[in-house]
Amino acid sequence: MGHEVEKAAIERGHKVLFKIDRPDDWKEASKYIDKSDVVIDFSLPQSAVDNILFCFAHDIPIVSGTTGWYNRLDEIINICSSEKKTLFVAPNFSIGVNVLFALNRKLAYIMNDLEAYDVFIEETHHKHKLDAPSGTAIQLAGDIIESLYRKSQWAGNESNDPDVLSVFSIRKDEIPGIHEVIYDSGIDRLSIKHEARSRKGFAQGAVIAAEWVQGKRGYFEMKDLLGI
Repeated sequence: MGHEVEKAAIERGHKVLFKIDRPDDWKEASKYIDKSDVVIDFSLPQSAVDNILFCFAHDIPIVSGTTGWYNRLDEIINICSSEKKTLFVAPNFSIGVNVLFALNRKLAYIMNDLEAYDVFIEETHHKHKLDAPSGTAIQLAGDIIESLYRKSQWAGNESNDPDVLSVFSIRKDEIPGIHEVIYDSGIDRLSIKHEARSRKGFAQGAVIAAEWVQGKRGYFEMKDLLGI
């Protein structure tokens, strides 16, 4: 993703001042941080929060595409708000995926009266992805739970509890990302699906977000950028 973000940034006329591959690189990054307009972070779950706090300390906007750290999201949003910093977070920067999010919320609401259908999520990613389920799948699951009254929680495996939404994760090959929400009944199956052909769409979305946050203060998501 780092290489794709770099290419997308250059294609859109931006200059990449510094690239960070290891935690120790942040020490040298201090030389460049005050000359930068924004940091785009696609790193690891265990370093994402420290990266965000580093940018807060230097009062520079950060766009985070790292997932797997959202158990601390509320804490970071509170810091962002109280200290008037700038943070843009998205589990997926693809425009198509964010349209999928909107469709998913609407479909879950429609399915409330159609109790013959059970719902589950399948997500497939490359074998190098560390977190499972993906942040995108967690977002889809959370939105279903908010809109579909018969689901109260999700689980990262198959569950026989009708109140639990099952989320199945597959890791294989070099697949950029496939997400499918499936409503299944005894007579038919209805689904909405997004399949990424490459990482380019994610990178372009992140760079567009980095452009969009300039001059803004607060916490933002793709729905703010897209007006969904």
